[in-house]
Amino acid sequence: MVVTPDTDWFSDPLGELFYQAQSPDEGALVTAARNFGFVFRSRTPETISVVEMGVPTTYELLAVLDFNNVRKRMSVIVRNPEGKLTLYCKGADTIIFERLHPSSTKLMEVTTEHLNEYAGEGLRTLALAYKDLDEDKFEEWRERHHEASIALDDREAKLDAIYEEIEKDLLLIGASAVEDKLQDGVPQTIEQLAKADIKIWVLTGDKQVDVSSCSSRKSLQCPTETAENIGYSCNMLREDMKEIFIVAANTAEEVREELVNARKKMSPESGDEPPIQKSRLLGKKSQVVEDEKVDGEYGLVINGHSLAFALQKDMQLELLRTACMCQAVICCRVTPLQKAQVVELVKKNKKAVTLAIGDGANDVSMIKTAHIGVGISGQEGMQAVLSSDFSFAQFRYLQRLLLVHGRWSYLRMCKFLRYFFYKNFTFTFVHFWYGFFCGFSAQTVYDEWFITIYNLMYTALPVIGLSLFDQDVNDRWSFQYPQLYAPGQLNQYFSKMAFARILLHSCYSSLILFFVPWAAMCDTVRDDGKDIADYQSFALLAQTCLLIAVSVQLGLDTYYWTAVNQFFLWGSLSVYFAVTFTMYSNGMYLIFTSSFPFIGTARNSLNQPNVWLIILLTTILCSLPVVAKRFLFIQLKPTINDKVRHKVRQAKAVPLPPPRKFPRRRISTRRSGYAFSHARGYGDLVTSGRFLRIPVKTRPPLFPHSETPVADSTPQTYRTISEEAQSP
Repeated sequence: MVVTPDTDWFSDPLGELFYQAQSPDEGALVTAARNFGFVFRSRTPETISVVEMGVPTTYELLAVLDFNNVRKRMSVIVRNPEGKLTLYCKGADTIIFERLHPSSTKLMEVTTEHLNEYAGEGLRTLALAYKDLDEDKFEEWRERHHEASIALDDREAKLDAIYEEIEKDLLLIGASAVEDKLQDGVPQTIEQLAKADIKIWVLTGDKQVDVSSCSSRKSLQCPTETAENIGYSCNMLREDMKEIFIVAANTAEEVREELVNARKKMSPESGDEPPIQKSRLLGKKSQVVEDEKVDGEYGLVINGHSLAFALQKDMQLELLRTACMCQAVICCRVTPLQKAQVVELVKKNKKAVTLAIGDGANDVSMIKTAHIGVGISGQEGMQAVLSSDFSFAQFRYLQRLLLVHGRWSYLRMCKFLRYFFYKNFTFTFVHFWYGFFCGFSAQTVYDEWFITIYNLMYTALPVIGLSLFDQDVNDRWSFQYPQLYAPGQLNQYFSKMAFARILLHSCYSSLILFFVPWAAMCDTVRDDGKDIADYQSFALLAQTCLLIAVSVQLGLDTYYWTAVNQFFLWGSLSVYFAVTFTMYSNGMYLIFTSSFPFIGTARNSLNQPNVWLIILLTTILCSLPVVAKRFLFIQLKPTINDKVRHKVRQAKAVPLPPPRKFPRRRISTRRSGYAFSHARGYGDLVTSGRFLRIPVKTRPPLFPHSETPVADSTPQTYRTISEEAQSP
């Protein structure tokens, strides 16, 4: 236990005393002990000073047997003022009970019942034990401990063996329970993420109670465990699930049998071999375990001991198949290494992006293994934050990170790529069609200056504005309809099929942009009778049609217009015409004759009405397929985005009713949850609370046939979007 007091309590006993603890559990235990009259005062490398019921006492600290995630316990050896040697040990109940003296059997049974009750309350439990040591045996052990601590090879293994020698035949003191409340908004956040079709696995170190005597595993009407209570309290496990499988076997074969039986219950037709999709990317072979269809929702709870067998190489795919068929997966009593192994298993064998979120040092390996690591800053320290890609103070902010900013960013990136490919493919294909008329020589269809600054000036800023500010719906509607996140998971915004559609659209647009101006200018004269069908006039017309057509396409792709978007788009077009008239002027030709040969082309071509009619016609023909396709799909096969955007337009069309005014009255409320107060100098009490499960309510579909615009002006908090629902 690493705790440091912050004030001089001896000089001012009534002053406030604060503790800086390595973990919240240690701080809570020390604070609770202080409230009962045992005040931890100070600690040095050799001593520990406490005040026991007002009597100052100093213990000599002889050895510290450090905690690690394999030992799951920590011990100290101290000498009291009378010279008595004692070892005190705290740790996980299962670990402590294995090292107790037979005389503690009866007390262990009573303590086990208490631990089950505490776990049912959702509390984090620890067991405590002690052992009186003989002076001679301790000195002998101390010498071997010193040799192990300075060993150059296998130091950790040697220290663990030395610790194991002395940490046996312990006498049970009792157990402690510390409330570890869920942060505000955790159940709502997990419920929203589940609606977004995001698979959520909980990897926790909380304890597991033996549930082999449960009469009904489906409903879990038995003494449950802390991890299961967390699952219920955060809406991961629900009573309406068909079955919740609990894997708590002690051998590899039993674990395999339980996993196979669970998989067969969920999908009787599933075969022994997992469905694997093989692929090759950049010369590397990879295999992905495909999802299997399941009728209904199931849950899986597995403890760390069974998980160790399930993570063996010959059983990994069986664990992955069974877990992926479940709606909720909870792994309890897992070590940091096991957390990282579970994440690596999913990352390697599933075609999915993994995100790991944690708040403590034991989550660092998991956070670093996942594709995206998120750290929560709080009382657990800053190790998780320093190892993460994103960090914030509350778990509920994950909802905004994924459903709002994550979805917006992915949508913007896909739009950026689609538009980037479209404008450049169209630009290039026009050259291809021109090759049939120039004999595939080095002659370009555009002016050389236009080719140089097409991507640099004319089309760069508008697409940047799109990729920075565009959003299909605002954050409020994104929260209310988390199903909007699903199309991104299905690669509907950008895929091989989407790329093929872009290629076809670019090919069609290039045909329009080349052959319509060519046909319109062939054998054409100006108003004054002069010939307009020259190379320079055609090049100017083709590049002007191209730039306006791709700008209109950008406007069709933009859902959310801002002043910046408008400035970038209209500014780029203005810059194009300004640069064109400048470079094609007489002055530039006189200064740089060889570099600006298009003298007077802009002035002589763009003042003709038929030129602007050609520009208008090509723009309409290029945009017509996109507009027609979107109109037909919205009417015949609307997507989730189309439905929600229609809902947004309905909400904007109906004015909100005026707010009702109520007479103000004074209402006194209790500000504190305690029924009594404490004198100055005491710390916070460690309280307890029960978790209440909220019954599942039926949620209305997005477009019920009987809804009215007035009733829909204020969206509901949670809704389920039905893909088959028809638009009103």
